[in-house]
Amino acid sequence: MAEIHLTINGQSHTLDAPPMARLLDVLRHDLGLTGTKEGCGEGECGACSVILDGVLVNSCLVPILQANGATICTIEGVAQDGQLHPVQQSFLKHGGAQCGICTPGMTLAALQILEKNPHPSLDEIKEGLSGNLCRCTGYQKIFEAVHKTYAETAK
Repeated sequence: MAEIHLTINGQSHTLDAPPMARLLDVLRHDLGLTGTKEGCGEGECGACSVILDGVLVNSCLVPILQANGATICTIEGVAQDGQLHPVQQSFLKHGGAQCGICTPGMTLAALQILEKNPHPSLDEIKEGLSGNLCRCTGYQKIFEAVHKTYAETAK
């Protein structure tokens, strides 16, 4: 076991975990942050995406020891003061979410895209979301939701 120190969604956590435990499992099982989903367990689908020290990562591929001392944002940390983030609002408004398995990872990927460029082109959105798979929407509504986030928040 290793003593692990994390800052998750602005809160400090210290816990004991096997060094090679997946960050995904620690988030879901030890810390109760179940918004991060397990899809494939191989880093191919993006359902388990979190932002680790400012970088979007697949938490199913990150050993907890590698995350020691990190700052992590999960989907639970996106809404503030009971208010959905504009990206989350746009996903709802434009039908970018259906079953919900990919939605947390897609949302965090969208945040990363919009942080780099608040008015991305369709190609930039497609590239930024390319590590996230969705089996329900056909992607078009997700692309629209991300694209319209900027326009709707600039009003």
